[in-house]
Amino acid sequence: MNFTTALTYALPHRALSSLARRLAYSTNPRVKQWLIDTVTEKFNVNLAEAAQPDPTAYPSFNAFFTRALKEGARRAEPNPRTLVMPADGRISQLGAIVDGRIFQAKGQSFTAAELLGDEASALPFREGLFATVYLSPRDYHRVHMPWTGTLRETVHVPGRLFSVGPAAVAGVPRLFARNERLVCHFDTDFGPMASVMVGALLVSGVETVWSGEEIPAYGDSITRKDYRGQGITLERFAEMARFNYGSTVVVLLPPGVAEFAPQLQAESAVQLGEALATLRG
Repeated sequence: MNFTTALTYALPHRALSSLARRLAYSTNPRVKQWLIDTVTEKFNVNLAEAAQPDPTAYPSFNAFFTRALKEGARRAEPNPRTLVMPADGRISQLGAIVDGRIFQAKGQSFTAAELLGDEASALPFREGLFATVYLSPRDYHRVHMPWTGTLRETVHVPGRLFSVGPAAVAGVPRLFARNERLVCHFDTDFGPMASVMVGALLVSGVETVWSGEEIPAYGDSITRKDYRGQGITLERFAEMARFNYGSTVVVLLPPGVAEFAPQLQAESAVQLGEALATLRG
């Protein structure tokens, strides 16, 4: 474990993230523009593909960070039997869920039950598939639907806010099952699908298209929201949620329904809408 990763164990995660939130929402012209210019330069952000390419036009850093893209900047894979990539970023890991366990990095794994918050929710995904996509600060920070689904339930699981960068993923055991996260359960025509929005250090919030802000508020107990019967159906490739700073989304699929696109592997650079997996049969 490197020094930076080790230091994150001692850092006041929520206090730092709360401070980051205040800065992100500040409309002070000097503060917001310094943040926007710093991130744009340091991470080589491509504003040419943004719906608003003028970096001075954003009222706050958060507005810049959760910016929309120009119409047509991302397109869904045309094969209608293909599940699409939910976000821009890099594949952290993907593969089979083996005996209920999800691979994190060499020597590291966690259970689907730990990630989702309970054993019952994890059962449909036992021996299924998982894909973990890391969004860096330069990426588009809206997460979209891999496949058409009807929202059944969300589960806000409180936890730590470790960094989710490659060094932390390699060094912090059960990282994605320890960080605060929002689990979104959907019913689809092939069965259940889960998209897990994992918070991280300096991530000041997660918002969904159906409910607005979900993280914060920070909490100390699991919070469930039942959406059955409300008819909230999101189409394949439609926006689902957004991060207010870089983090990770984990998609879980049940066994036997799909095969991952063969070119995908750990560290593959990916874009929203590209092929994630193809339905069998």
